[in-house]
Amino acid sequence: MSRDPSLNGMIYFEAVARHGRVARAADDLKVSPSAVSQQIKLLEEMLGVSLFRRDKRQLSLTLEGEQLFMAVTSAFGLLRDARQTVSRQRDSHQLIVRIMPSFAVRWLGPRLAGFISQNPEWDLRIDASPDPSNFEREVVDFDIRYSPTPWDGLHCEVVLSDYVLPLCSPSYRLKLREEHGPDDREMLQNARLIDSVKAVIQWDNWLAGHRIVRSFKSAALRFDRSSMALQQAVNDVGVVLESTTLATQELLDGSLVPLVPELGAVNFPAYWIVSPSRHRSRKLVQVFRNWIIEEAEEHEKTISAFLQSHDIAVNNIPDAFNNISFQK
Repeated sequence: MSRDPSLNGMIYFEAVARHGRVARAADDLKVSPSAVSQQIKLLEEMLGVSLFRRDKRQLSLTLEGEQLFMAVTSAFGLLRDARQTVSRQRDSHQLIVRIMPSFAVRWLGPRLAGFISQNPEWDLRIDASPDPSNFEREVVDFDIRYSPTPWDGLHCEVVLSDYVLPLCSPSYRLKLREEHGPDDREMLQNARLIDSVKAVIQWDNWLAGHRIVRSFKSAALRFDRSSMALQQAVNDVGVVLESTTLATQELLDGSLVPLVPELGAVNFPAYWIVSPSRHRSRKLVQVFRNWIIEEAEEHEKTISAFLQSHDIAVNNIPDAFNNISFQK
């Protein structure tokens, strides 16, 4: 009856393969060279193959040894990741969240002080990054991601719907009306457009959905962060097609206004909590998730009131744009 190799044998083999010498492996493992040699001999006998070529004092891997080394290295990496995860989860006050940068700065950031004051003992890490987590290889509790659709293989829960519409400064809107009159389409045809290149809804699709043809008198400006695009609109540079979630403060203080309220706002489920299902059982994940949902509900009330006060109709994605395929 065949036996599986011992874990000690694999540990000793990996060390010898990595160092190329028994003595160095023994120093690394804090054991005697004879103990290492004995484990390698037993492993080779058990497997029925030679794992090393012996050339004077230097050892090199045989083909079988190389195959085993690759497998052992991969397995040890998985074990290290699992150990880190288990060790971190023993600490009941540590939470790691990855969030889209503009959402983290503009929406979550101003609200965090309230959460921290309620939970001063928490070790909270916010990783503001556009790159989604690899939950099998990274120690992250959950992501908040931006898209109109959820992700396969992960538990997804929508946090916040978004409303997107053309925004500009009051002075830029006044300038357009003085130059081109109050006609919405003519204003948009001649406005300088500011693109948030990673946004779900892009100007080309939005204009096509409303059957507006650009005059191309002004070059477009493109930014890979919504915060930068919004700031340029505040600075009277042009019109940005952006999120009311990210522009809430500017809309409430009047530094940004809807350019064409009559054309409405596009609504879609934009921000999602995303994680493996197993992470949902952690108490800290549940507490933070509940807090975000409560904050999102209050935010939705504020934005809904703003849209109603400006008589802005709300349209869902495929109906408003005749099934145009939006960029994620």
